[in-house]
Amino acid sequence: MKLKEDLNPLLLLLFHVCVWLYSVLAFLPSYLFSSVSESDAGLGSEQDRAQKLKAQSVTGSPAGPYRAVSATKRLVSSLHPGVDTLDKVFEYASRRFPERDCLGTREMIKEEDERQANGKVFKKVILGEYRWLSYAETHRSAAQFASGLAALGQKAHKNIAIFCETRAEWVIAAQACFMQNFPLVTLYSTLGGPAIAHGLNETEVTTIITSRELLETRLKLILLEVPRLQHIIVVDDTPTKWPGYPRGITVHNMATLQELGSKPENGSRSNTQPIPSDIAVIMYTSGSTGIPKGVMISHSNLIAGITGMAERIPNLGENDTYIGYLPLAHVLELSAELVCVAHGCRIGYSSPQTLADQSTKIKRGSKGDTSVLQPTLMAAVPEIMDRIYKNVMTKMEEMGRFQRTLFTLAYNYKLEQLSKGHSTPLCDKLVFKKVRTLLGGKIRLLLSGGAPLSATTQRFMNVCFCCPVGQGYGLTETCGAGTISEMWDYSTGRVGGPLVCSEIKLKDWVEGGYRSTDTPNPRGEILIGGPNVTMGYYKNKANNQDFFVDDSGQRWFCTGDIGEVHCDGCLKIIDRKKDLVKLQAGEYVSLGKVEAVMKNCSLIDNICAYANSDETYVIGFVVPNQKHLLSLADQYGIRGSLEDLCNNAAMVDVVLNVITEAALSAQLERFEIPRKIHLSPDPWTPETGLVTDAFKLKRQQLKSKYQDDIERMYGGK
Repeated sequence: MKLKEDLNPLLLLLFHVCVWLYSVLAFLPSYLFSSVSESDAGLGSEQDRAQKLKAQSVTGSPAGPYRAVSATKRLVSSLHPGVDTLDKVFEYASRRFPERDCLGTREMIKEEDERQANGKVFKKVILGEYRWLSYAETHRSAAQFASGLAALGQKAHKNIAIFCETRAEWVIAAQACFMQNFPLVTLYSTLGGPAIAHGLNETEVTTIITSRELLETRLKLILLEVPRLQHIIVVDDTPTKWPGYPRGITVHNMATLQELGSKPENGSRSNTQPIPSDIAVIMYTSGSTGIPKGVMISHSNLIAGITGMAERIPNLGENDTYIGYLPLAHVLELSAELVCVAHGCRIGYSSPQTLADQSTKIKRGSKGDTSVLQPTLMAAVPEIMDRIYKNVMTKMEEMGRFQRTLFTLAYNYKLEQLSKGHSTPLCDKLVFKKVRTLLGGKIRLLLSGGAPLSATTQRFMNVCFCCPVGQGYGLTETCGAGTISEMWDYSTGRVGGPLVCSEIKLKDWVEGGYRSTDTPNPRGEILIGGPNVTMGYYKNKANNQDFFVDDSGQRWFCTGDIGEVHCDGCLKIIDRKKDLVKLQAGEYVSLGKVEAVMKNCSLIDNICAYANSDETYVIGFVVPNQKHLLSLADQYGIRGSLEDLCNNAAMVDVVLNVITEAALSAQLERFEIPRKIHLSPDPWTPETGLVTDAFKLKRQQLKSKYQDDIERMYGGK
């Protein structure tokens, strides 16, 4: 995992002398204030910390159930006594932190079109400072909106939908629904028309909350397919009149409803306030494996989940600032923001297009959201962290020899010190400070979820951003809660032990060759149990077979993921039932494993491995990294645009050779490595419908898009 560079022996010696002198002079303060010290970990070296017991089987059986060491007697399900519904969580926070900044939105100063060299036009923005609502103001806004919805005719226990980008108004609307016991149906803002219509019709909503942009570009196109819809509430202030909509549908502004709700005659709460077992959210999945399913999540489910997550975040409190940019319709982001609200943190809003100074919508020379907000906490899917890693590595390759050598020395030195449990204040200040500023410079914790994070990327984030990465595992069906690694455990490739709200069992999967009796580690399908396990799928009995209740009354969910439990109680995800394909010769190939390994290659921005059981080899669709592809083409004297290169047979062969070597170096088996590939010049984004909002591959859609290429690569054409 070390960076490689031809190092001048004299420079190497000089570096180590400087570091040794600094270490001797700074030993005492470094020892006392180390960010990764023995006092934090309870043990010194990385190897010792990785072996410290984190969970254990409460029955002694290798199949489990496994519980966190601090929860072996009972699972924990609430943050504060008596705070048992989500409206009470927010009420508690607004009473405790009334004047504290709660939700922040950057002011839009200017938006302009920027023409690119290829003739395309991109929207660029210049943004100002964050404008904040305090906890008291946010609570008041939510209460007024709740009363306005009730005055409009919305009834308790009747579903209401939200189809909106991540922003402060999303949270205000959600809290309003929790207050009045309106089950909130959440839909990804990137879902296609049929999926949106399916969710709205299945839940029989009459009211939907959305933004002006989504109304005009997506929702408006399917209104005639949703006959029950009566009210559309737009969170933007302008315009105030909305002509041209089908008869029976009225469009309102959020501010207008808040004004309605502020009137004394509309200010009383409904008689039916939520109880813990009431449905808080019907969360539609991203639809990565078919039609989105609505997961029914109760108030008590979400509170149990955020209780487990909060226990793994040390010193969480009102000094923290969280940056919200992932989809709030995803359980990871919703849970993370609820955790922050419960502890008085600030939440500043962003988007993937405005996150950093180099983001696509930020005008050159102006500041991205992380630079202005300087968050201390951030959640990220591996796709985003992989991009950061590749961008920094590309910039490092462009440095002069001296700078590149110094960076490599510092990186490898810090890696060694981290393994011993020591901090490196000199390297952090002189070498990694500039890299840290990419995310604002104050990040103290990154939470990773949604997909496996590669060891290379995790190590990079540990070293260059000078903070731990809490890698977690959970599903919508478990409120995003399952496991999160301890912040002082820097071991890679694992997702930590069970949270205090949940427990884990392993179920033998004989067909795949995984059993709890396997050595050295028990293996099997992961089952998650606890108060965070949700109520099942909405109007979908066929899929509810994945849920069951045991003899003690505890709910369990069968995840379909394959894991192994290490001797310290940590879980490692090693496979997935649906990703496992048996080739004609009998070898099993884990497509997810192949993709995770090959995405570490700098030439690959994204990859989808594919295998047909009637064939003897794997193929792949690859989105190449444009910069690296052009550089590689130049080396081989191949000319043309990005699209020309992707369609050039000689270039495809060159790329295949490079990624095959990378795969062999990463110890993939020969039969696991794609034998043929197709290069795609167009990136896969949620807008293309080929990946979810969490950047998970939509295999069925990818298969349909590249069907002709599949037939060609398998010899059919």
